[in-house]
Amino acid sequence: MSIEMYQVDAFTKEAFKGNPAIVCILEKELGDEMMQAIACEMNLSETAFIIQERNNDKKNNKFKIRWFTPNREVSLCGHATLAASEVLFNQLNIPFNEIVYVSKSGILRAHKDVYGISLDFPLDSAINIEFERFNGLLNAMGISNYRNIFYGRETKKLVIHLESVKEILEVSPDFELMTRLDIDDIKGVGITAYSGEDHDIITRYFNPWAGVNEDSVTGSVHTLLASYWSKILIKSELRAYQASKRGGEMVLRIKENKRVEMIGQAKTILKGRLHI
Repeated sequence: MSIEMYQVDAFTKEAFKGNPAIVCILEKELGDEMMQAIACEMNLSETAFIIQERNNDKKNNKFKIRWFTPNREVSLCGHATLAASEVLFNQLNIPFNEIVYVSKSGILRAHKDVYGISLDFPLDSAINIEFERFNGLLNAMGISNYRNIFYGRETKKLVIHLESVKEILEVSPDFELMTRLDIDDIKGVGITAYSGEDHDIITRYFNPWAGVNEDSVTGSVHTLLASYWSKILIKSELRAYQASKRGGEMVLRIKENKRVEMIGQAKTILKGRLHI
């Protein structure tokens, strides 16, 4: 079997910045074990598998999409969806202005925007939780002062609101200690603060439980950050920067129907075929 594949740097316009993802274009369905094995072999934070749906043997703009980290499947991944859209729009030149993805998080849409490629995702909502429960996590991350801790109702992601950009940049987690904590209902943890310079907010994101100590740029956590920060800053459009080693940025645009447009650029740096 031979599979067409691409490596794309997402949420950046420069090579070797943003968050790299593998995009596999499937001609037929693969089993879960095979997709997991491929993702493990690729060893990036996410590998996306897409297959075009057909109506009466005619191709259309609807694609099934699934995302795998090196050790598990995830229900939503923003940067790998942006990478898939870059491949479909700009490498394969599909004759459609919109892509409709069928995923485990429901229907997702992508279209070209003045800022790059826009992804239409469900907007998550922040709910408050008992701070004391996460004292062990805070200690493992070296965090002693914070403004707030909140939890994503849908994404199950935990986010810690810190005081400043300086504090965001200085956080140095003990990832081994984090993985030993009994917090199975947490699907990754982010830290965020107001930026106020070229961007409205700054973020970092960690998920050692999924084999990704620090993610370069994380789309899914921004569905939660968009709803949280839009209420604080009273803005429906936000510029966000994820301060990982590679760095990446996006525009978040709140929509009325509990959706959010996540807009960014992407650059394909490698294409080829995977032989199995």
